[in-house]
Amino acid sequence: MSMELNKIFGAVLLAGLIAMLTGFASEVLVHPKKTEKNAFVVATPEGQSAGGAPKGGAPAGPAPIAPLMASADPAAGQNAAKACAACHSFDKGGANKVGPNLFNVLGGPKGHMAGFGYSDALVKTGGQWSYDELNKFLYDPKAYAPGTKMSFAGIKKDNDRANVIAYLRSLSDSPQPLPQ
Repeated sequence: MSMELNKIFGAVLLAGLIAMLTGFASEVLVHPKKTEKNAFVVATPEGQSAGGAPKGGAPAGPAPIAPLMASADPAAGQNAAKACAACHSFDKGGANKVGPNLFNVLGGPKGHMAGFGYSDALVKTGGQWSYDELNKFLYDPKAYAPGTKMSFAGIKKDNDRANVIAYLRSLSDSPQPLPQ
């Protein structure tokens, strides 16, 4: 019996030594090279560091929308809004999906689609969907209306957000005048 225990102990000891020597040999033989930049870049909002804190004391939140709307492209906004099509429809008289139909949303009241079950958090914000209100909402829906049902991280790039708002502006029989 003691001879069997010695064999088992010897085998475990030998396996440990082989694993340890293999690790040492791999460190000697392989010299990994550090990459110059990360293979996967984590998107951070403009003006913020990777930790989410504003850089250099820059204010958190979206840039003012009025200057961005002057060069906004509705066609680029339509392309960017394809991500929204999973939950929203854009046609005049289109059906609601998980989210409400967005035709004529700009300038309309929050909760503009009758019969859609908006979250209380969004309804409590009240008012109209102005350029500034859409800008803030699309930047960070959860911060704009804490408790909203909309599970979307937001559009952090200012130009993309302005393009989407320009596209939403075009979805109207009488588009809202551009902000000054």
